[in-house]
Amino acid sequence: MPLLDLDFAPRSRTHWAWLVAVALVGLGWMALTRAPAGATTAGPPPAPKQGFAAPDFTLQTLDGKQIALQDLRGQVVVINFWATWCSPCKAEMPAMQQVYDDYHEQGLEILAITVEHDTAAIEAFVQKYALTFPILLDTETTVARLYQVHGTPTTFFVDRQGIIRWVVVGGPMSEGLLRSKVETLLQEEP
Repeated sequence: MPLLDLDFAPRSRTHWAWLVAVALVGLGWMALTRAPAGATTAGPPPAPKQGFAAPDFTLQTLDGKQIALQDLRGQVVVINFWATWCSPCKAEMPAMQQVYDDYHEQGLEILAITVEHDTAAIEAFVQKYALTFPILLDTETTVARLYQVHGTPTTFFVDRQGIIRWVVVGGPMSEGLLRSKVETLLQEEP
């Protein structure tokens, strides 16, 4: 008897039926799981962690405009989840505003996403800290859940290609830390 039996010839019609069924299931699976037309496989898939593409979202600003993350591709984006009652958020806002003032013209955008409902409190907070960067409303916490935010502040530093480079959970962040990360990202080639 040979060491390997290489006789693959089907022995019955049942064997042929099984081979056809397996082939059809395989072709069906390939059709169902293929990438949609126009989809790109370049770059890492969206995920809320360092080294992955920042998941896209669209939110309304405090003044009623819509901002989509994908529209900011080519800029350095700092995504900061915050709340008016959060002490570390209050402590880091002046530093965020200063860094925004210093680097906005060079391609920095800060998106401050609040997860609360009290518009009056949010407006008072923005006035008190003289914030000029976009304040986005995530009242249903859809984006906070998408980014797996479990507490405020949580900050994502996104490069010009849309990749999350750093995640800082907690705070307050110092102006020096913010400035260092933003400068590094702004100096990289678009």
